[in-house]
Amino acid sequence: MKPLVTSFFDDATNTISYVVRDPEGTQAAIIDSVLDFDYASGRTDTASADAIIDFVKAENLTVAWVLETHVHADHLSAAPYLQEKLGGDIGIGANITSIQDTFGKLFNEGTEFQRDGSQFDALFKDGDSFHIGQLRGDVMHTPGHTPACMTYVIGDAAFVGDTLFMPDFGTARCDFPGGSATDLFDSVQRILALPEDTRIFVGHDYKAPGREEFAWESTVGEQKARNVHVGDGKAREDFVEMREMRDASLGMPKLIVPSLQVNMRAGNMPAADEKGNVFLKVPVNKL
Repeated sequence: MKPLVTSFFDDATNTISYVVRDPEGTQAAIIDSVLDFDYASGRTDTASADAIIDFVKAENLTVAWVLETHVHADHLSAAPYLQEKLGGDIGIGANITSIQDTFGKLFNEGTEFQRDGSQFDALFKDGDSFHIGQLRGDVMHTPGHTPACMTYVIGDAAFVGDTLFMPDFGTARCDFPGGSATDLFDSVQRILALPEDTRIFVGHDYKAPGREEFAWESTVGEQKARNVHVGDGKAREDFVEMREMRDASLGMPKLIVPSLQVNMRAGNMPAADEKGNVFLKVPVNKL
């Protein structure tokens, strides 16, 4: 079955969020939403999420799922806000617990921060499935960028998060805690083993040199033939050498500190103090 996919591009973070809908019904899922955040002022805004809400309501859709491909390090998730307004269960990969353990320690969260994934409604393992109306979604564990990255294969469409980018841009970095270039290569091979006409929807786009427009949809066949990092039969050892050398030159995403603290909580802010004030921590010389 061919799901209907509507894309929402966030200029501030180069993130693409998706509404995936059953073509024969009104059930839908939202994948990788964005909560707007101004780091300098510490203020949040819901304009990006509201655009999705407006679309869902205009199309008379019912949201079954609010899905995360992984714990994003470059934007905050709007999952709780969308769930409050539209319903649906919030889902992520079961390895979120390893992310919570790692970053719970990094941000000195203490014992009150639960590291069991209980902030989410569903924790998916490799091989699990779910439904959006008559659409079946299959879950692939595709680690490498992070240990908890998932790819959601829904009908003829695969939502790969940061595992793959457009063919002219390549693949995701692997230098975050728990990341692995070897694991990423193996995960990409699983994705590229899908039928060649499978549509690939990526989590970000930054316009590769020479390309004037943002883009976020390709196919397995295009990725196999033209991906600059893994296409045309690239060997694992060559990819790992390239990826590790490239990652060593990259700076941290500008929103990594707030993003990790919020996203490991399923998009919720840390608990407020006795006066109702919410604070985020900045670990010094730790990232």
